[in-house]
Amino acid sequence: MAFMPALAKFIDFQDPAECARVRAITRDQITEHDNPDFNIRVVDSTEVFYSEFALDIVGRIVQAAEEGRNCVLILPVGPLAQYAIAAAIINRLGIDCTNLITFNMDEYADENGQTAPADWEGSFAAAMGASFFDKIDAALRPKEENIHFPDSDNIDDYSDMIAATGGADCCYGGIGWCGHVAFWESSLGHNYDSLDEWKQAKAQIIELTPMTIMQNALHSFGGDWSWVPPKAATIAPADILGAKHRSFWLDGVCGPDMAWQGFIARLAAHGRVNRFVPGSILQTVPTDYTLLGGVADNVEIAMT
Repeated sequence: MAFMPALAKFIDFQDPAECARVRAITRDQITEHDNPDFNIRVVDSTEVFYSEFALDIVGRIVQAAEEGRNCVLILPVGPLAQYAIAAAIINRLGIDCTNLITFNMDEYADENGQTAPADWEGSFAAAMGASFFDKIDAALRPKEENIHFPDSDNIDDYSDMIAATGGADCCYGGIGWCGHVAFWESSLGHNYDSLDEWKQAKAQIIELTPMTIMQNALHSFGGDWSWVPPKAATIAPADILGAKHRSFWLDGVCGPDMAWQGFIARLAAHGRVNRFVPGSILQTVPTDYTLLGGVADNVEIAMT
């Protein structure tokens, strides 16, 4: 028996058959893709997953230093576990990060579009400090003026700030439940007349979808959806596509029998490229797309 997926209409999946097609992609098939520059792989070990993520970050910092240039990275909050590992490697090896320039993907905002203060415990600035920057020895830490977050004051210039560096060496990230990258939501596809126009969009303050609010309530706010801010400042497709490379890490495993990212990982990686599934644009550009084991498992109905 077939049913119209309830949320498919909300985020404008054009054809329920598209959902069925990608849902049927098995674990054995998930790494196959027509674009050889879109590299999908599965890492089953949680420890290896986060360690390799950390090494990817540190390796780019070291390579840039050896080449006598700055390392410009777009960084996410989520996942976070890789940052403590990266900081430990930096400290142990004495890696100078003064050549590192970072732009965080996003930051929460209230109903008026005012971004969260850095000292609010739910802010991404606070999370990055606690998880990464503050863990790096002071003598090795990036310069304070080289650590950037989108906010109410700089949002209109944020994309230009990234571009002024020559574009990020790498844009890191994950895929949200609705297919978003950073907080560039699926619903924003309605604001653009074509995919080409959508690709040129720059950073802005947006309204979060109900799916994102529920996802973040579970991950960061103890299940309290009333606590999740309604808006966010976020980078946009132009920033993601403007990076020299993209490295995405999907760790959405909720337990031994279920991964919340299993379906959306497939839709972004194997569905039709379109502006209503923002992550799908990664298929068209050089991208490393790494799945924690359970995310690659078959998508099946199982009552738990």
